[in-house]
Amino acid sequence: MSSHTTPEQEARETIDASLRAAGWAVQSLKEANLDASRGVAIRELHMKGGFADYVLYVDRKAVGVVEAKPAGTTLTGVEPQTAKYATGMLAHLPRVCDPLPFLYQSTGVETRFTNTLDPDPRSRLVFHFHTPDELAAELDGRPQADGRPSSLRSRLQELPPLHEQGLWDVQRRAVLNLEVSLQKNRPRSLIQMATGSG
Repeated sequence: MSSHTTPEQEARETIDASLRAAGWAVQSLKEANLDASRGVAIRELHMKGGFADYVLYVDRKAVGVVEAKPAGTTLTGVEPQTAKYATGMLAHLPRVCDPLPFLYQSTGVETRFTNTLDPDPRSRLVFHFHTPDELAAELDGRPQADGRPSSLRSRLQELPPLHEQGLWDVQRRAVLNLEVSLQKNRPRSLIQMATGSG
């Protein structure tokens, strides 16, 4: 990196490398070719509210945005800007749904991700960008009532009834409590089982 590189340019160079490592073809708008790969990340795409740092395309349709910030930026404060881009796609641009479901904020050192298909979307720290195949798989779920694809967390809200035949009472309670925990979007659960408890 040259001595004239700004912190945001450094972040973008790191983000470019991270996206490529996850299987994305990173392109400028001038060289944009949505057929280059299953997953294409286009830099500096014009949106209604300005220019998104990256727009992610899977199978030729926009699925998400990445907002790049210099290292040291508090990313949770950037979420509203990313959400604005997710709702600001120009009418002629192909997309999977409105708003775009996958939102990232990244400094190149730290990356946060929000899946807006979740019932209670919240950003979380991720260690790397999802691959195009991973995002495509997330979009393959049964549609929600509003026609948007469903996420794993939204499908957890509609679990089928537990088949209780043959379960001990403690097993039944453990499974039902785990289901409630998953439906409340709790990221961690613990089931303590004695040896031989099944």
